[in-house]
Formats: sequence, C-alpha cells, structure tokens
Amino acid sequence: MKFAGRMNSFIFKGKYDLFSTIEKYRSMDDVTHLEFNYPEHFEGHKIERIREAIGDMKVNGVATRFKAPFVAGEFTNTDETVRAEAIKLCKEAVDACRAIGGSVVTIWQAYDGYDYPFQIDYEKAWGQMIEAFREIADYGKDLKISIEYKPFEPRNYTMLDGIGTVLLAIKEIGRENVGVTLDFCHMLMKHDNPSYSMVLAAKEHRLFGLHWNDGYCAMDSGLIFGSVNLPQSIELVYYLKKYQYDGVVFFDSFPVREGAEEEVAANIKTFQKIWNLIDTVGMEKVEEVISRNDGVASQQFLIDILAS
Repeated sequence: MKFAGRMNSFIFKGKYDLFSTIEKYRSMDDVTHLEFNYPEHFEGHKIERIREAIGDMKVNGVATRFKAPFVAGEFTNTDETVRAEAIKLCKEAVDACRAIGGSVVTIWQAYDGYDYPFQIDYEKAWGQMIEAFREIADYGKDLKISIEYKPFEPRNYTMLDGIGTVLLAIKEIGRENVGVTLDFCHMLMKHDNPSYSMVLAAKEHRLFGLHWNDGYCAMDSGLIFGSVNLPQSIELVYYLKKYQYDGVVFFDSFPVREGAEEEVAANIKTFQKIWNLIDTVGMEKVEEVISRNDGVASQQFLIDILAS
C-alpha cells in the first residue's frame, strides 16, 4: 500500500518547518508519498526549493485551504469578487500540484454552507457551486479533482454534507476527472456508514482519495485509525481490497499530545495489521459471512478474527 502522513502533525509541534517535516517523512519507514496544503505550505517558498526537498519521494497531491476572506462562502459567496478569488485559489492549487508532480487536488469547502433559515438561496448557491467545479475541472483536466465533504464545522450546515449530495454534484458537474475523497471522521459526523459510502463511490469509479482517522461522531476528532471504531475500520479495509483501491492512504489525524512520528507510525501499523488479518482470513470467508445477512454471525466472525 501507499501511505502519506499529515504535514501539520509535525509543523504544529512548533519545532518543525515545511522542509524539516519533509525530511522527517523521508526518513520514516512505510511512508511513500507526501501531501501538501495550498496555499498554506507554499507561502514564502519557491516551487524549485520544494521540489528539491521532495527529491525522490512521490507526491500524491495538494489540498486547498480557505481562510479569510472566504468565511461567508467560497464558490457560493454572494460577492462575485470573493467567489472569483476562491476559484482562482483552486486553479493555483492545480498549478502547484502539477509543479511538484502530484496527481490529485482535494477541495474541502470549509465555508460553502449556511447557519440560519432564510440565509441563502439554495438553488442559486448549488448552481454557483456546480459551475465553479466545472471551471476548475476543465482547468485541471489532466489531474483528479476530488471533493472532500464534511457535514458541518465551521458552518452549521454545508452544501456538500454527505456521500449522496456529493455524488449528485459529481453527476451534475459532468466531468470524468471529478471524484470524492472520503474522510473517516467526516463520515462519522454525518452518521454515514463509512463502508457504504466507500462502496457507492468506488462502484462509480469516483473514489479519488482517503483521509483515514477515527473519532466519536460528534466532532472531527482526528484520532488514530482503528482506535475507536475497530469493526467499521476492518470492514472498510475489506472493501478497499474488494474494489482494488490503488491510491494513497492519507492519515489525517491530529497528534496534539502524542509524538507526531509515533502517531503516524501507529496509523500505518494498524492499517497494515488489519490488511494482513483480512489476507489471513481470506476474502472468500468474509464474502460468505456477508452473504448470510445475519447479525449474530457477523458478530461471531468479528470475535473469531480478533481472537485469532
């Protein structure tokens, strides 16, 4: 498998900058790819210097980060100047992704949403959003443009809040290079079943990225993968194997009190352990259990494989 860790897991510790973080990831076993935020990780640095630091490591992609002045919306902002700036930022992220050899631009619309009844024109905002994605997808037609959804936070409601609305948006956007990035905590916050969401995306060949972590559903906890919802994590890895996902597994978790290097390693070790466990059990055995549609049998299966 291909693995990437979060740059800010190190940077937010205070003793790392972008380049020392890249160097740390270069030295870590099993980390194969790098992920960057735009403009956050590019500001103040020349692309040539970043490319030099990357060296022979691979880059999966670049994720957009919107801050002020986009708090009233990115693609749905009623100020056309601000809306144009949001689209421009995404196009710049496409340029940056190309320049460092990445293949996926992940767009999380932190502020495209609403907080009050009667606050926005839903149909107009939806149309603005679809047109923005078309423009960005056409600009970055050689790359994958991936939508990362989140049901709330920082807005109380977001325009793209779950797998259903995202797949509907992708259908209306009508571009083959637009897909979805699934974040485990975001799916839990929506009360989506992570495996069901993944299957819906994968069967349409629209699963472009994974942000793996864990949490307690109420917030974006960013805990170590498999630490809270272990059965769902096991099921998720099974479906990754079934649909032959060959992209990067990015661990978007937040080691606030933990050592960053140890926390990234724990994510990878947990994932690999689950991956190997399913290999040991065999895909056929898992499929046989699923085919029975029996909750008691499913629970016994989990007990048996965990005991083994």
